[in-house]
Amino acid sequence: MKHAGAQALEALEPLLEKLRTITGLVERKRGIFYRGATAFVHFHEDPAGLFADLRNGADFERYAVNTKAEIARLLRAAHAGAAALPRGQRH
Repeated sequence: MKHAGAQALEALEPLLEKLRTITGLVERKRGIFYRGATAFVHFHEDPAGLFADLRNGADFERYAVNTKAEIARLLRAAHAGAAALPRGQRH
């Protein structure tokens, strides 16, 4: 599964805009968000659709992001993960 290219990221722009509003996340490169110094969420594309890898502890958890329900699930998890960041490390 390859990282999302420009066309896929364009399709994900409404989701990216919502991720940009989450306190504690920084988009260092389009579609690649960090929480502090640690990669937090990035995107992939393949024939099955678009996917996000969201950090869950030491590992990443894969989320499909092809429907409104899937996007809402990812956003809930991203908010929860960003809120778990120690207060002194939020940007």
